[in-house]
Order: sequence, then C-alpha cells, then structure tokens
Amino acid sequence: MHFSDIGLSAELLRAINDQGYDTPTAIQQQAIPLVLEGRDVLAGAQTGTGKTAGFTLPLLQRLQDSDPKGHQRRIRALILVPTRELAAQVGESVRTYGRYLPFRSVMIFGGVSINPQIAKLRKGVDIVIATPGRLLDHMQQGTIDLGAVDTLILDEADRMLDMGFIRDIRRVLKALPGDRQNLLFSATFSKEIKQLADGLLNSPTQIQAASSNSTAERVTQVVHPVDRARKRELLSFLIGDGNWRQVLVFTRTKHGANRLSQQLSRDGLSAAAIHGNKSQAARTRALAEFKNGDVRILVATDIAARGLDIDRLPHVVNFELPNVPEDYVHRIGRTARAGLDGHALSLVCVDEHKLLADIERLLGGSIEKQIIPGYEPDPRIRPEPIMKGRQHRGGQNQRPGGGNGRGGPRRNKPRNSRSRRTG
Repeated sequence: MHFSDIGLSAELLRAINDQGYDTPTAIQQQAIPLVLEGRDVLAGAQTGTGKTAGFTLPLLQRLQDSDPKGHQRRIRALILVPTRELAAQVGESVRTYGRYLPFRSVMIFGGVSINPQIAKLRKGVDIVIATPGRLLDHMQQGTIDLGAVDTLILDEADRMLDMGFIRDIRRVLKALPGDRQNLLFSATFSKEIKQLADGLLNSPTQIQAASSNSTAERVTQVVHPVDRARKRELLSFLIGDGNWRQVLVFTRTKHGANRLSQQLSRDGLSAAAIHGNKSQAARTRALAEFKNGDVRILVATDIAARGLDIDRLPHVVNFELPNVPEDYVHRIGRTARAGLDGHALSLVCVDEHKLLADIERLLGGSIEKQIIPGYEPDPRIRPEPIMKGRQHRGGQNQRPGGGNGRGGPRRNKPRNSRSRRTG
C-alpha cells in the first residue's frame, strides 16, 4: 500500500513526498481511512510508529474537503497533548504536512508568555495543539472560542492521566460541541484509559499498532547490575568505551537529572539536563544542542522526555528505573524509531530489584543481565526503599526535600502548586 492509495489530496501527497515517504506505517494504514470516514477511533500505538502523521494527515484532508480555501478561519480541530515537547512535535507535523494547504495552527502551552498565543488566536486559526492547563487559562480569559470544534484528538492519553489532567480534560470537553469526531491515542490501555474512552468515544473502532505494553522489536535490551554509588562511574565508562555520541539518559527526579548532568560534564562528557523546572527556552536549546551533536548526553525525566522526536537515536539509558512499569516502555521507545535499530540499557542496583521484576512482568519475559567486569555488585549492600522517586538516604539519588547532600536535613517544599499547569 502507498499513500496515494488511501484518499489523500495532491497537496498532502506532495508534502509526504518532500519528506521522502511513500509507504504508510501500520498505524497509518489502519487509522487514516477510519478518520477520513469520520469514525471515532481508539488507537493503541507506541512512540516511533508514525501515529502523529496517522491523525495529522486525515485531519488536514477533512479540513480541506470541508473548506478547501480555508475561508472559515474558526477553530475546527483541537489536539490535546500532555507536554510542551509533544505539542511542538505535533505542531511541526501539522506545519510539515500542511505546507501546501491554507490552514493555520497554533501551539498553546505553558512556560512561555501567553500574549503571542492570544495574538495568533485573534488572527484566526483552524487547528489548536494544546496542553490542558494553558488551554484552560485561555478559556478562563475568554481568549479562545471552541464552539466550532468538530474534531478532538487526545494524544498520549495515558500520560495525560498519569499527570493528573483528567479533571482539566473533562472541563475542556464541556466547552466543546457534542457533535464531533473523537480520536484517542494511547501507548497503553489501562482501566482508566478504557473508562475515559467509554465516556468520550461514540461507537469507536479500536486499532492496535503493536501488542499492548510491548517494546519496539528492534530495541536490544540489557540490564547491568551495579551498586547505586557506582552507577555514574559505570555510565561514563560505557559511553567512553563504546564512543557513544548520542545518549538519552533517564532519571526519576529533576534534582537527579541536574546532578547527573553536572557529574558527567565533570567527567569530560558534554551533557545537558531537561525537566519540568527548566524554562521552555532552556529545554528547546538543550534539545537542539543534543540533536546537532554539540551535547553528547541528554539527561531527562519522564515527563520532559515525553514527545521528544529524535531521529536516529541509538542509545537510551535508564540510570534509574521508573516507578511505573509502563514508563519503561515509553522510555525505550525513544530509540529504534523509523525502522532503525536501538540499544536500551538499565543500570540496576539492589534497591530496584522489585521495580525490575514489575517491568519484566509487564513485558512478559526477563531482560538479559550482564555484569560489567570491575563493576560487580557488592552482595553485602542491603536494599533501601524507594518511594515516589525518593530514596531514604543522602547521596546522588536524593531529591530536594530529602537531604541536601551535605549531611543536613532540608524541609520539604510545598506540593500545592503542581507543574502540570505549565504544560
């Protein structure tokens, strides 16, 4: 099957050809005809499967069919995403495939001034790509009109629920017309996702591009057992010994990402951290430097890395295993994209054996273990508890509020103001 076989316009086919594509991926082959028919869709798709184009292309086609000249200039489509980075990725997809069409789009997310967004909305747009928190800000200020939306897309819905957006999503839904097409994309199908789908979708067609909670077939996975105090040393050794030029490293906390980035830089390895406390400008700059090779290692938290679109990323490292097993699937999905091979390794200390067991249970099989000579774990070290990313000790995995690394306690910061509203 070719893109020319599935009912897309000459303008869209030209844009697809500009990108060097001619054959749709599995999720695109399934999703595009259904969306063109106006059906509601519940889609299971991992990162790297081409799901963004799977809804962007038919969305643009339907806009073109109903208003080929783009004269209406009212918000017809709303795409909700969990993070700024994913908003940027989806926005880029809309621009790329819509370059020969007259439609306008705007990205709405927090962490940047709201005024340029308001200015674009006042000029008139057809497509809005938004994080829930900043979208609600616009709704409360009366700077956005969603009364003409006829297509709603929830991308990475599982992550939006994980981040606590469910109430915000429901508030947005109340502001939308009832007669609309709904598309829900999720890497995993939890009970909560199915409940959301039941209340949102109208007689949906369910499609699955990969088996539920599976990992990319072209990713080689390995676990390196190591003592917690020697993780950074082993990571530096592996990067240097293998001459890895581009490595995405995951930590559980923002503080851990900052600390590890600084330590790797002191080891002579160029590194940058990316997480929710960084400004949008800093995150964009770090990602650009990573993509162009000025920065060798990007250290990220799960939320910050969600939606990162990095071509030809060969290595993903779990410096710390995630507390939620599904996040392991999302993490290693950053590599082995677009048919390329990838390598995912996890540095696992004695504290994380239960987390590893939960991940292997989710995957339905064990991950290969390889002990690196010279870094054998000390069997005398006893496990210490991990609670919500916090280990009950000082040292490199401690987060602010648990200890300052100098032997003295720190007070926990108030947790009332959640970062989710910044997108």
